[in-house]
Amino acid sequence: MSLCVITQSCFTCYVSLWSITFFLHPFVCSADYCEVNLCHNGGTCVTGVGDEPFICICDDGFGGETCNLTEAGPCSPNPCQNDGLCEVITPTRRGDVFNEYVCKCQAGFEGAHCQTNVNDCASQPCNNGGTCRDLDGDFTCQCPSPYVGKQCQLRCISLLGMEGGAITKSQISASSVHFAILGLQRWGPELARLNNQGIVNAWTSATHDRNPWIEINMQQKMHLTGIITQGASRMGSAEYIKAFKVASSLDGATYTTHKAEGQLRDKVFVGNTDNDSTKTNLFDPPIVAQYVRIIPVVCRKACTLRMELVGCELNVYSNTAGCSEPLGMKSRLVSDGQISASSSFRTWGIDTFTWHPQFARLDKHGKTNAWSPAHSNRSEWIQVDLEKTKRLTGIITQGAKDFGVVQFVSVFKVAYSNDGQSWNMVKEENTDNDKLFQGNVDNNSHKKNVFEPPFYARYVRVVPWEWHERVTLRMELLGCDD
Repeated sequence: MSLCVITQSCFTCYVSLWSITFFLHPFVCSADYCEVNLCHNGGTCVTGVGDEPFICICDDGFGGETCNLTEAGPCSPNPCQNDGLCEVITPTRRGDVFNEYVCKCQAGFEGAHCQTNVNDCASQPCNNGGTCRDLDGDFTCQCPSPYVGKQCQLRCISLLGMEGGAITKSQISASSVHFAILGLQRWGPELARLNNQGIVNAWTSATHDRNPWIEINMQQKMHLTGIITQGASRMGSAEYIKAFKVASSLDGATYTTHKAEGQLRDKVFVGNTDNDSTKTNLFDPPIVAQYVRIIPVVCRKACTLRMELVGCELNVYSNTAGCSEPLGMKSRLVSDGQISASSSFRTWGIDTFTWHPQFARLDKHGKTNAWSPAHSNRSEWIQVDLEKTKRLTGIITQGAKDFGVVQFVSVFKVAYSNDGQSWNMVKEENTDNDKLFQGNVDNNSHKKNVFEPPFYARYVRVVPWEWHERVTLRMELLGCDD
């Protein structure tokens, strides 16, 4: 015998071939199960289908054995895999089977249910010799130095500031220091700057130091793509590092020694062969780190080093990594006609000693080698027309001397414009306050400031806010054509 479930009544009965059990009240089931209202919400009761005594054919939007459940449709649960979007293309259905939906797949997947991972490397997305590796719905490029970026499209070749001074003394440390001539000469790590001049002009480790190293704290995570090394001469004798290793760290506590791609052994870089020529080595793959440590392996006479690091910003704002190229003030890619100012100062009122805005080029030399306004006040400015809209990511500033007098801008603001008429001031992040950038502390060292976030502009204006002696400025803008 069969089973009947009579809803909307106060009893249930079960009948089997072997026994009859009554719950609540005894009752004999009707032979026609559809005589009673078994199917809810307008469902249609049908008997004689398969082994079941009856089934309910539910109206659209309802489900369950007796059409008592609200049905979400073919997209619940989502039949699409890999985060595909399910869309019902028609609300109608035939019988009790839905078939009117499509899956809209995320990038990198295909198939009726987005079940197939597309080979994203098939289109060869990696530029400049990068090696592509396919991922689930994505790809990654292994970039050769000096290229970085999602598709190895960015040249990461900025000099990071050992020679120019953007890397300050406090950022450089070492395992030991050599003292020469009865302790009168200190060959400290702060001297390890490429092309540094003078009698004492490099870092040298102490004679007793069997595991020497020198370290640079970049103060933020950076892309590092290479290093330029140089020895020095002491007491007429050439000293330099013949071979070295490079270790890096994100936190200054845990270090990883650089290895060539696919190799298990530490990479040993070939260093210098004399005291004065430079040797460039690229890090392949590039290193992402805040701390960089140079570890001498073989030294000539003593472990003596001058150096420069090569790389670029690892910018946390999307797709800006590597966008920190000099835009042409120092190289003169920016012409004299593109640089203007509110006024210019004349030393002793002599035209020959006019501090024109076009002199405001980083590392410019000469008697008048920077811009200085006629009056040192907060209404003065210097402006650069980049001739087209560019992404600006930073600025490097420098002071100068006027007949032995040290002069520099210690605090400044930055404004920008797309038409040269309507100006926006760079603001403190998440506030409406003008950003005050910390400038220089002397006449010659570089001071780098990063624009976070970067901005797009054709015209850039620097407004001196505080200064020493007189407003005096040399500068370079950083960014890219992105």
